[in-house]
Amino acid sequence: MRKFNIRKVLDGLTAVSAVASASSTAQQQQAGNRETEIQETLQSEHFQLCKTVRHGFPYQPSALAFDPVQKILAIGTQTGALRLFGRPGVECYCQHESGAAVIQLQFLINEGALVSALADDTLHLWNLRQKRPAILHSLKFNRERITFCHLPFQSKWLYVGTERGNIHIVNVESFTLSGYVIMWNKAIELSSKSHPGPVVHISDNPMDEGKLLIGFESGTVVLWDLKSKKADYRYTHDEAIHSVAWHHEGKQFVCSHSDGTLTIWNVKSPTKPFQTITPHGKQLKDGKKPEPCKPILKVEYKTTRAGEPFIILSGGLSYDTVGRRPCLTVMHGKSTAVLEMDYSIVDFLTLCETPYPNDFQEPYAVVVLLEKDLVLIDLAQNGYPIFENPYPLTIHESPVTCCEYFADCPVDLIPALYSVGARQKRQGYSKKEWPISGGNWGLITQSYPEIIITGHADGSIKFWDASAITLQVLYKLKTAKVFEKSRNKDDRPNTDIVDEDPYAIQIISWCPESRMLCIAGVSAHVIIYRFSKQEVTTEVIPMLEVRLLYEINDVESPDGEQVPPLPTPGTGSNPQSIVPQSHPSTSSSSSDGLRDNVPCLKVKNSPLKQSPGYQIELVIQLVWVSGEPPQQITSLAVNSAYGLVVFGNCNGIAMVDYLQKTVLLNLGTIELYGSNDPYRREPRSPRKSRQPSGGMLTVASCMCSLSILYSESMRKLRTSYITGLCDINEGTVVPEDRCKSPTSDVKDNSFSRSRSSSVTSIDKESREAISALHFCETFTRKTDTSPSPCLWVGTTLGTVLVIVLNLPPGGEQRLLQPVIVSPSGTILRLKGAILRMAFLDTTGSLVPPAHEPWREHNVPEDKDEKDKSKKRRPVSVSPSSSQEISENQYAVICSEKQAKVISLPSQNCIYKQNITETSFVLRGDIVSLSNSICLACFCANGHIMTFSLPSLRPLLDVYYLPLTNMRIARTFCFTNNGQALYLVSPTEIQRLTYSQETCENLQEMLGELFTPVETPEAPNRGFFKGLFGGGAQSLDREELFGESASGKASRSLAQHIPGPGGIEGVKGAASGVVGELARARLALDERGQKLGELEEKTAAMLYSADSFSKHAHEMMLKYKDKKWYQF
Repeated sequence: MRKFNIRKVLDGLTAVSAVASASSTAQQQQAGNRETEIQETLQSEHFQLCKTVRHGFPYQPSALAFDPVQKILAIGTQTGALRLFGRPGVECYCQHESGAAVIQLQFLINEGALVSALADDTLHLWNLRQKRPAILHSLKFNRERITFCHLPFQSKWLYVGTERGNIHIVNVESFTLSGYVIMWNKAIELSSKSHPGPVVHISDNPMDEGKLLIGFESGTVVLWDLKSKKADYRYTHDEAIHSVAWHHEGKQFVCSHSDGTLTIWNVKSPTKPFQTITPHGKQLKDGKKPEPCKPILKVEYKTTRAGEPFIILSGGLSYDTVGRRPCLTVMHGKSTAVLEMDYSIVDFLTLCETPYPNDFQEPYAVVVLLEKDLVLIDLAQNGYPIFENPYPLTIHESPVTCCEYFADCPVDLIPALYSVGARQKRQGYSKKEWPISGGNWGLITQSYPEIIITGHADGSIKFWDASAITLQVLYKLKTAKVFEKSRNKDDRPNTDIVDEDPYAIQIISWCPESRMLCIAGVSAHVIIYRFSKQEVTTEVIPMLEVRLLYEINDVESPDGEQVPPLPTPGTGSNPQSIVPQSHPSTSSSSSDGLRDNVPCLKVKNSPLKQSPGYQIELVIQLVWVSGEPPQQITSLAVNSAYGLVVFGNCNGIAMVDYLQKTVLLNLGTIELYGSNDPYRREPRSPRKSRQPSGGMLTVASCMCSLSILYSESMRKLRTSYITGLCDINEGTVVPEDRCKSPTSDVKDNSFSRSRSSSVTSIDKESREAISALHFCETFTRKTDTSPSPCLWVGTTLGTVLVIVLNLPPGGEQRLLQPVIVSPSGTILRLKGAILRMAFLDTTGSLVPPAHEPWREHNVPEDKDEKDKSKKRRPVSVSPSSSQEISENQYAVICSEKQAKVISLPSQNCIYKQNITETSFVLRGDIVSLSNSICLACFCANGHIMTFSLPSLRPLLDVYYLPLTNMRIARTFCFTNNGQALYLVSPTEIQRLTYSQETCENLQEMLGELFTPVETPEAPNRGFFKGLFGGGAQSLDREELFGESASGKASRSLAQHIPGPGGIEGVKGAASGVVGELARARLALDERGQKLGELEEKTAAMLYSADSFSKHAHEMMLKYKDKKWYQF
């Protein structure tokens, strides 16, 4: 586990300077002095950073192994990661420090240990008997490259084949090389004139451990007698070998070849194969050879007591099956089943009832490791159904584009999501239990519910139960089903602003209490969802189109009142006339032929059946304006108590009343300032007309310091952060001053850049994007005596503006009277783009945004319920009755560069903290921890920092990881109780904690991989086999490979490296109850060691006394008869 260098910060050191730099007038005012009464309980000791668990499919898998007794599965990857899986909920992640690809894994079956072979020619022995596995020994080969390893069951000698064709033998206990070596030239002797190639297979004869079968790549197979140190038989074939497998009786073996054939050989008939099979070859007439097929990459030969053996293979398809998916072939007797896979096969293993190779194997399942999936096939049922996979391996089913994390959710949320998600499950799975069932769960010390929401490139959204340190999918929502799908590329309208994944999710806004969900997509669309347990059919999908402009002269002045939107169906105040009609303009164009008033996607105009779960409340789309595509949405917020949703981009801001289905606000960013605009701006000249046809437009939207790029495979620029102008037409040259790509400021992957907040930074034609939005109930102006509903708006130029919301009474009046919105004139300034805003009350507690409790909307309310709702609703939007007029609030605002705490209503800055000078904050969240709150920040330079609130004292500053790609920036998020996560690879989520308490309890929460299990009994040899010697022949390997027999290996061949995972590793990992046990075990070990030493000393003393007695007796006999004078 990586050690973090935690720099503890002296409490109050920065707070003193922060207060000194604040306005002196603020400290003289009563409201400004209130902050001194707030007792802050969080100290540096409450914080510690460590990784907790990693979820998801192992990225770029390369190796597979299974312990048939412990029932643990291991997967190695191309980046040196090791993932171990037991029963559902028991998972473990380890990492080889070198980062070299794992080429092979071998369990020491039922020993709680694993050997990994890496592409950098190192072998590592992992101890799995501790909760966080560690390396006990490593061995680095210097002169030869490792190609294949084999560890016989219940043996401590590991056979290592190399690229040169030699075989070395390693003692797994001491991780030292034996002097016994099988040289390639001795193995093949005169059977071949050329080098046989690398070793691709090693295995011992199931019935005779003294016979080793060695497969060379060129097609030569050698049966080596270990005792006589010579080859018994040599089998030669024209085609290259990929794998070899034994029949359990040790009389036959099968080879798979590069021409798609299988050759079955009798051990004692080396001249030619007993049988040659081409499983997928077309049988030609006249006895001709079948046409060659693709290589069979692996074959396994498994026997059953009752019936025919199984031959299972991957690859071997004929070359004319173009476009056919990768297949696993199961041959059983006369039947051949071809099982198509979604991705290419990396490796597969057959799970058998016995670990003994010389017994009937009785296969019951096949584990297939695919490039992006793990599949288990049930061999015992007809049709070979697959098992339902209980691990959270489908995070990447479609690439993850955004991510949100919610800890301490309402307790009824997870059951509600699970109940609607359970209906989405597929049928046809195997009825048997998941066969990978090893390990034990850890102790659950966290009791609060946690939910992770992932947004994906195909427009789907997944809700995950992340409570404790597990992960389980709850519910999947497909947002794309509201839109018409184009059958092929020719049918696709030219209104698309992205050439692929037009439904990709960019932003998720979710209110857990009311269960209202709002998403913003890549095609400048927003969808609002309401949760329901009832199925409904929506006849006409409610829809609004918004024409969001940048030019001042194209939008009417707000006059401080409601802004009339563009002519959109249903903008009147009567709710009866608001029901959206069939969809408006889909192909309108302006007088000069430019595309105008057209949304990017077409909403379905047929009735939509909506299953229980999230159901569409309203679809909002930004439209093309005079040939210009809509800009992508950069910020989004929804409030269930107010019935409002607001979103912004680099053109401006729009607010929608989703209850009345009307646009309330549609303003360019500049117009939000009114006459208070601090910047000198030139009105933007109209664009020159350009041809709408031709290449698809790739939009770059102004994102607040992060890109919406979401897959390494998509190199086309989708979006761009920065404050520059952002329409890019593919194939056109973009001047430097017009747009910057996410990598334009990147040097050596450090993501360092300078962002000036001065006026000069916007002299070039730059747009101010909306980067943060927050609904709240607070003081909007300095003169306010009571809080009122409002919206706080943050921009990429560091400005915070406040919009006042005048809401009608609740109940029926809410649907009849209009909501009045007007800018308040309040403007606050920070350095860097605004990221997050929150509000504290007089006691320093977080003031959550007003929300409406969830209720079922698709069931008619009775009279009592209606009365209750009338009484309930206005409370959530009116000033809190507990607050007196003199009481104040604190606004906490975090930007890319700094954080400020502002006293309200006076609007005096009482605390300020410059978070970073040379880098910028990617994510900032105001979170609760240990019954208090703090500001948590993740910077582009890799630092994670926390600050107390309201005083902004630095509490934690840890260098965690450098920002090496935009995926981390896009998905990193903090949540309550010291939890955080990010997407560490395209397929995996890494969770971490910054809470000292969680770090201390983590050891107990982790599952146990190793559990004491008795090894099954060896197969009975039977009377006659025992009598006539027909059973398995054992071998004393120690006698052959030990130092006394074979001598020492060359020191220059391999270097032994002791690992950190010995007793010291156990000491380091021990904590809590398990730690006590580990410490007790260590004490016993040490006591045993001391007792052993004492026993040795006692034995030595006894020996010494005995020899003294012997010598004394001899002396006595010698001088017994001599007189005194004869001495």
